[in-house]
Amino acid sequence: MATANDIRKGMAISYNGDVAIVLDSQHRTPGNLRAFVQASIRSIKTGKSSDVRFSSTEKIEVVPLQTRRMEFSYLDGEDYVFSDPENYETTTLPKELVGDVKNYLVENASVQMTFVSEKAVQIELPSSVILKVTDAPEGIRGDSANNMQKAVTVETGITVQAPLFIKTGEKIKVDTRTGKYMERA
Repeated sequence: MATANDIRKGMAISYNGDVAIVLDSQHRTPGNLRAFVQASIRSIKTGKSSDVRFSSTEKIEVVPLQTRRMEFSYLDGEDYVFSDPENYETTTLPKELVGDVKNYLVENASVQMTFVSEKAVQIELPSSVILKVTDAPEGIRGDSANNMQKAVTVETGITVQAPLFIKTGEKIKVDTRTGKYMERA
């Protein structure tokens, strides 16, 4: 068994008879008091997040995680359907679990999916994705004084700040961590 000091972001732990994913953790030592670990966790059963405080020496049961490469197949109503490229098994996830990842999902996009007890709990995107520009207003001639940018809309519906030379129909590379334009693709 591990101690609370060993808790890291992304781990799965057993907490109050439920499995929870650690969203964030900080080790704190306030003044002349005993050290503790402050963690934000999300329950797998209920999907609710909460902040929990553990004594730094408290024993924590770590639950094993499995990670598999999956591909986004299609949108079924408000649910997202992913398939395993090796055995073609599908996994359907509600939009709440997908979260902001949906802003970068296009058909056949590859993602890393984390499972706990055969239940998907987390989706991780690659660091960048290639998206097609669906709407790019024309840049005004003479506006190129200091690296001017314009708002372009990509195929997933999000708006990205891109250079003036980007036109509708082109493909651009977008950083999934920051949502910023990287380069033409």
